[in-house]
Amino acid sequence: MTTPPGFVALVPARMASSRLPDKPLADLDGVPMVVRVARRALQSGARRVAIATDSTRVCDAAAQHGIEALLTRADHPSGTDRLAEAAQLLKLTPDEIVVNVQGDEPLIPPALIGEVAGLLADRPDCAIATAAHPIDAIDDYLSPHVVKVVLDRAGRALYFSRAPIPFERDALPGFPKHLPAALPPGLQQTAAVQRHIGLYAYRVAFLNDYRSLQASPLESIEALEQLRALWHGYRIAVLSTPEAPPAGVDTPADLQRVRALLTQARSHRI
Repeated sequence: MTTPPGFVALVPARMASSRLPDKPLADLDGVPMVVRVARRALQSGARRVAIATDSTRVCDAAAQHGIEALLTRADHPSGTDRLAEAAQLLKLTPDEIVVNVQGDEPLIPPALIGEVAGLLADRPDCAIATAAHPIDAIDDYLSPHVVKVVLDRAGRALYFSRAPIPFERDALPGFPKHLPAALPPGLQQTAAVQRHIGLYAYRVAFLNDYRSLQASPLESIEALEQLRALWHGYRIAVLSTPEAPPAGVDTPADLQRVRALLTQARSHRI
C-alpha cells in the first residue's frame, strides 16, 4: 500500500464542546490544538490540508500559524456534513480522496493518515476507509465507550458496535471470562476483537451523497454515524494496525496528559 498522490486532509473543528470549552484553541505548548493536528496532517503526504470550522476565532488562529481554514456553516449535525461542505468549497472532484482528521487528535501519527488514504485508493470497491487495532483487555471489550468492529474476509467492515462483538457463544456461562479466541490464520484480521480508530478516508462522491442519506435505525441505537453508510450499502475498508494511536483529547484530564507528553518530548530535544 502506498500513500496516494493528491489526497486532501480536512480537520473539522467546532467550538461547542461541552466537556472542554473552546477545545480547538486549547493551548498545547504555545500552539492551538487544532493547529497541531493540521501540522500532523501536513506530514502525512496530503497535497492539501485545511481546517473546516464554524468559528472565525479558529480561522484567525489558523491564519496566524500559516494553516488554511474554511469557514463552514454552524448548523451541521455532524463532522461528516461539515466535511461535505468543505469539499464543495474546495471544488474537489467526485473521485478525489478526503481524509477526516479529528481536530482533537494532536498526537495522531502522520503515517496512519497516509495509510488510511492509501487503503481507500487501493480499494475501488469501497467508498470509505478507516482503521482498527486489536483489543487485548477484557474491560475494553466490555466497555460501551470502546467501539468495536468486525470484518469480512476481504477486510471490509461488517458492523460497528458499542457491544462486545464478536461474542463467543461458548463463553456465555459465567460471562465475562476472557476475550474471544484469535481468528484462524490466513484472514486479514490480526485479532478476533478490534477497536475502531476514528480516522476516515472518503471518496468525495460519497460525501456528496451523504447529506441526502436518511439516518438508519442502527445509527440511532448505537450512536455511531458510520452505520448510516453500511445501512445504505456503502462498503468500508478497514486498516488493521498492530497498535493503538495515542489517545485524543476529550476532557481536561486528557488535555493535561497531552501537555505533559509535549513537555517531556521538548525536554528530550534540549
